[in-house]
Amino acid sequence: MPVLKRALVAPVAALLLLTTASADAGWQRGQAAGATARAQAIRIAVPGAAGAATPTVSAPNDQVLFSGGFSYGEDPTTHAAIVTTGSANASASAATDAEASASASAEVNNLSVFGGEITASSIVAQAHATARAGAAKGDSSGSGVSGLVALGQAVSGGTVALADWGSLTALAGGGSGSAATGYRGSITALEIRLTAEHGGLAAGTTILIGYAEVAAQAPAKPPPPPPVKPKREPKAHTTGKVTPEPSFGIPVRQPPQVTPKLTAGGYVFPVYGPSSFVDTFGGPRSDVSGGWHHGDDIFAPLGAPILAVASGTVFSVGWNQVGGNRLWLRDGQGNLFYYAHLSAFTPLAINGNKVNAGDVLGFVGNTGDAQGTPTHLHFEVHPVGLIGLGYDGAVNPTSYLLAWKHLQDVSFAGGNAWAPLHSIGNAPKPGAILLTASDISSADGLVPGSLERAVRPLIVRSSKLP
Repeated sequence: MPVLKRALVAPVAALLLLTTASADAGWQRGQAAGATARAQAIRIAVPGAAGAATPTVSAPNDQVLFSGGFSYGEDPTTHAAIVTTGSANASASAATDAEASASASAEVNNLSVFGGEITASSIVAQAHATARAGAAKGDSSGSGVSGLVALGQAVSGGTVALADWGSLTALAGGGSGSAATGYRGSITALEIRLTAEHGGLAAGTTILIGYAEVAAQAPAKPPPPPPVKPKREPKAHTTGKVTPEPSFGIPVRQPPQVTPKLTAGGYVFPVYGPSSFVDTFGGPRSDVSGGWHHGDDIFAPLGAPILAVASGTVFSVGWNQVGGNRLWLRDGQGNLFYYAHLSAFTPLAINGNKVNAGDVLGFVGNTGDAQGTPTHLHFEVHPVGLIGLGYDGAVNPTSYLLAWKHLQDVSFAGGNAWAPLHSIGNAPKPGAILLTASDISSADGLVPGSLERAVRPLIVRSSKLP
């Protein structure tokens, strides 16, 4: 068995601040005013051979890419695949208004290289940048590698030598910026370099898993528009035909007209408490891919708990211009669910985190382009069989929502205190109670013990749960 040799290990915190030089020489070029983002889940570069890669996504024009399992090559000795992964996803978002902002993310699950010599359960690369007049900043918060094992030894970060045939680096990146030049940076979550032939790959081969790069520079003030000359009125005796004005619009790709069965089981309605929704799927929307509404809007009070509709994995937690605070959830079958316009996240909303049906992921709001509208959750369903269509593989969620609202898969006994069914069991005394205005209306902060008396009925009811 080859021996894993320890080399210099850089602190992960320093990498997340992106204070070192950029790892991508292409970002040394000047960046025009505005914002750009690029991300790629997997890239394998082999000297003298084609190699392999997942598609690159880039912005402006926000892009999201979902990929199923990835497999490359075959070890001539063991006949095992050289690189295999579970899902490999990437997203890029960029916007320029009063402030330029960019965000890129690449996520890979269940990595195995050289027949298991290198494995990792979750790999995430995220980069962010913002710039406005007088300021520019960026970071790679949210990046991480979980369960990384090389040649039988756990690796937490930095660079290690792979016996005598290569090296492995986790979480390497850099960035720089100033108010004058804006900010640009990049991060590679995992990089494997071969210094000698190994496992069927030539010396000089590079395997990159999880790459994200961003750039943002504050937009300059636009020059004043030129004066508009008044149009000359046509003479009354003109007999020629008037040329019609051209019409503008986004080409519309028709939304899928199917609602395949979701069989992972244990689905629940995504909003706890009073809510309402109607079928708005497919309605015109000029600011998203395809030009149509990809989900339903579930209207509920500000701060209403938002629940995981199924047991699965949370990913792409963060913010973009359209969705505001948003996240994705993947169930055990591979179906994807998109949540947008959240007012806030809970501690469970972490990239790569495993959650159960009914867990609270965040709270209803109106962030992103929903600002100024009634608070609601924008919710989408992307069945595993349509992932090849990218973001436009969304289907009408109305029938699913109606079914989940009546299934009662999750019980919220105890009045305004809530607890998913799987966590009731021998539940300890609740450490916190979710309060609404009606719970505290009788409490006076100036009277000692008044808040405790107001919530005592909730605590008593919760303690009686089986």
